[in-house]
Amino acid sequence: MRPRLPAWTATLTWKAAVFITVMCCALAAMLGTFVHVAVTRQTVDNHREKALTKLQDVTRLYEAGDRLPPDSGIDPPGLPASLRELAGQGSRGTMVSESTGRPMMWAAGPADSGQVVAAGIDYAQGARTIEGLDRAITVSSVLAIGATLLVGAFGVTRVTRRLHQTATVARRISAGDLDARVNDPRTEDPGRAQDEVATVAGALDTMASSLQGKLESEQRFTADVAHELRTPLTGLHAAAELLPEGRPAEMVRERVQTMRTLTEDLLEISRLDSRREEVDLDSHQLGPLVERAAQGAGTRVEVVRDVRVETDRRRLERVLGNLIANAHKHGRAPVVVTVDGPSVSVRDHGDGYPGYLVEHGPQRFRTEGGAKGHGLGLTIAVGQARVLGAKLSFTNDPEGGAVARLTLPYEDGVSEGA
Repeated sequence: MRPRLPAWTATLTWKAAVFITVMCCALAAMLGTFVHVAVTRQTVDNHREKALTKLQDVTRLYEAGDRLPPDSGIDPPGLPASLRELAGQGSRGTMVSESTGRPMMWAAGPADSGQVVAAGIDYAQGARTIEGLDRAITVSSVLAIGATLLVGAFGVTRVTRRLHQTATVARRISAGDLDARVNDPRTEDPGRAQDEVATVAGALDTMASSLQGKLESEQRFTADVAHELRTPLTGLHAAAELLPEGRPAEMVRERVQTMRTLTEDLLEISRLDSRREEVDLDSHQLGPLVERAAQGAGTRVEVVRDVRVETDRRRLERVLGNLIANAHKHGRAPVVVTVDGPSVSVRDHGDGYPGYLVEHGPQRFRTEGGAKGHGLGLTIAVGQARVLGAKLSFTNDPEGGAVARLTLPYEDGVSEGA
């Protein structure tokens, strides 16, 4: 298996930094190589011309029988063997080599009787020039790469910061905060040129505004319908009570009660969707609250570890009541409620939750498997849990049955063993 890279290497900042560094190194290497080759060629050519000029002078002096200058003569010591061989074949040439611990530029040519006449000049200054140039290229390349990397990282960080802000707003919207907006200043002025990030931010704000308008319209419609149904249902309920006893009257009362319950559930969901619910928090022992919520439902309560929780008792009982009622209605006995610290689980021994509910959570007005109901009980439980700051999850037990687990905030360190 390939080793997995750390998570931070997947960020845009890291990728941009690596790209900038690689490109700067490649550019610096290309420019450095070009300058190095050009300067080295010019330096070598200058010293070659001087060496050949000195060779001409030495050859003239040798033919005239005059005294030869230093670092020259017939087969002088330090002359490279390859250059001596070339000159012995009747050609002239130059070569740089070490002689007595210092670099020399040698020029050699043929002389009488198969001998070689050569002249050398000091190449130390040229070597120092090339070495100094190489150091300057290396230092300037490192400084240029560092400066470019800093400037590039600054520019990329500004872009990624705006992208992170846009992503954060998108997460807030998906979590239900429909008032969240990016409000990028580049989108406020229509005449100002916008980059891609500003375009995405503007599109997200437009989408959020449109989504908020549609959801608020839907919530108002649901609330208005529920409110309008309340009055006729109240009269219908009163009229149903006046019917003579019998099976028809029972059926009418049952249907009226179902419609009243549905109307109240719709009103409660509308209030939860508006996110304007206020909680009345107080400190409670969790075990007794759960036992009170399970009373009269034929549900066994097991307290493994009791704790004190900071919660709204009425809303908590509403959540637990809906979970227990759902377990009895759609599952099979026995239904067991377990209190383990701040976590309360409700388990039945039926066929378990549908796949869509485990994966995406409850959806109003959706049921499967021929079950009766409107899917509002669990929807209300999720909404009330959110108001309480609790986490409600739905899973299926490996041994069979549905498990709803409610985890509440609690006073850390305060607990009682059952």
